[in-house]
Amino acid sequence: MMSSKRSRNTKASAWLLVSTLMLSMLAGCGGNNGNSANAGDTTDKNTNTANTNTEKEDLSPLTFSFFSEDPSPNWTGMQDETGKIITEKTGVTLDAEFAVGDPVQKVALIASSGEYPDLISAKGDIGKMVDAGAMIDLTDLINKYAPNIKKVLGEENLKRSRYSNEDHAIYAIPTYSAVDQQYFNAGGGFELQHRAVKEAGYPAIKTVKDYETVIKSYLEKHPKDENGNKNVGLTLNADDWMMYITVTNPAFTTTGSPDDGEYAIDVDTQKVTYHFRRPAEKEYFRWLNHMNDIGLLDPESFVQKTDQYKAKIATGRVIGLIDQDWSYGDGEKALKAAGKFDQGYGHYPVTLSEEYKETSFWPTGFMAGNGVGITTDCKDPVRAIKFLDYLASDEGQVLLNWGVEGKQYNVENGKRVIPAEVNNRIVNDSTNFVKETGISLYNLLSVHYGDGVKDSTGNYYTTKFPEQITSQFNAVEKETLAAYKVDSWKGLFPKEEEFKVKPWGAAWNIPVPGDSEIVVLDNKLKDITWKRIPEAILSKPADFDKIWDAYMADLDKAGVTKAEGLREALVKERVKMWTE
Repeated sequence: MMSSKRSRNTKASAWLLVSTLMLSMLAGCGGNNGNSANAGDTTDKNTNTANTNTEKEDLSPLTFSFFSEDPSPNWTGMQDETGKIITEKTGVTLDAEFAVGDPVQKVALIASSGEYPDLISAKGDIGKMVDAGAMIDLTDLINKYAPNIKKVLGEENLKRSRYSNEDHAIYAIPTYSAVDQQYFNAGGGFELQHRAVKEAGYPAIKTVKDYETVIKSYLEKHPKDENGNKNVGLTLNADDWMMYITVTNPAFTTTGSPDDGEYAIDVDTQKVTYHFRRPAEKEYFRWLNHMNDIGLLDPESFVQKTDQYKAKIATGRVIGLIDQDWSYGDGEKALKAAGKFDQGYGHYPVTLSEEYKETSFWPTGFMAGNGVGITTDCKDPVRAIKFLDYLASDEGQVLLNWGVEGKQYNVENGKRVIPAEVNNRIVNDSTNFVKETGISLYNLLSVHYGDGVKDSTGNYYTTKFPEQITSQFNAVEKETLAAYKVDSWKGLFPKEEEFKVKPWGAAWNIPVPGDSEIVVLDNKLKDITWKRIPEAILSKPADFDKIWDAYMADLDKAGVTKAEGLREALVKERVKMWTE
């Protein structure tokens, strides 16, 4: 095994010794030597061990503990249909914990505790676990026991999965970036209720001014709903990390910069800027200040909790959103369940002005980075990697995305088809559907193909492909799309080929060493930003520039220039690692 140049605790060293002895014995039985240098070798010599092993597969009951930085509100403890089949096929059950509150702080506590879950998805905070000596290098385990993971990733993406230029270990198999992903629909941008857009005559909605005009004209005619309650122009969700999604991220997507977390990065030079320091973004927040000044911004935007936000959407009173459908979807589903389809939302590629392109579909290539790793406390690393490998198999991917044949889908003339009654539940009763079936709950546990990729039978691995997406649009959505002469919401957005592929993937996906000063600096900058941005938006227009200048001064004092330099070094290191 190739070890990290970082310090390791004694627990990690002990595991490495045992692992080396175990793999040496296995090598004597006909396997390869499993060197880390062969991580990208996808030839048969590295995959035959798992396929030709004549020993009966161990399916005895085994429970692994698992922690994820992401929430999973529909998790059933693997008692859904999909979970039960996964356990039947692997013998494995997960005792899972999902982040509540600050996930970054939770990972830091886990790393410092010396007691680790068997499996962990620490996202960009994996560096804390690596520095603690808590993570196993998965390279040899993948070579010996994970032919499906190797097949899906391929040589180049296995190389991209390495931790750093200095440390070529694979500490997490990348699960947050689907292989060969294609997008057929849009779920973000700026949202408007179909009824408001229809009443406005389906106008071009390209700039914030266009968007504002639709909301303003609708509210002038319909200030209250049928029950006498005040309609809301635009509401935002600033509850904890949702601040990123609906308040701050739109500042860069509307002004020509792609999603690299809190930093804007020049695609040619890799020069890094804390994105709020871009002059165009100041003008975006000035527009939100204007929306607040004229009464079109919900005054509860910065005090409501996520549940209150969704409940407000479910009343049908909110005309506009700036969000992602996975975030506000529960509220919209309530409207659809009540037959109020015209109060659902369409997605529009809004920019600050027409000089910018909306950047939702700026391509990243395969990002690697965030994913699931096995810790040094894992009770059976071989069973763990085999469990993850099953999920990456063709059988596993079809199960995770489609469900059970004869229940959630049928095969007709060689094609997988979702019955109408199941499709209806996916669209209108998705929460209960997910809890019962488990479909979509397990996708981020292992590597997987993206939308648009077909298996050996000619069927798509996932259910997000053009015909299926179209079948889930209701009559009102189809009417709106037809008015704009497109088949899906993505048809309104700039296409991937209009942008250069970012050679670093996405900066938010680059692991940060746990001992890096970036961690401290980023927290300081975030605290300042989350205080100043709401203050600027809610201020009197005459005070906006003064508050913004104070905000910029606060960032300077907090070391923003140093943070940009440290982040730029990480970006350039990844570009070097991926291109050499």
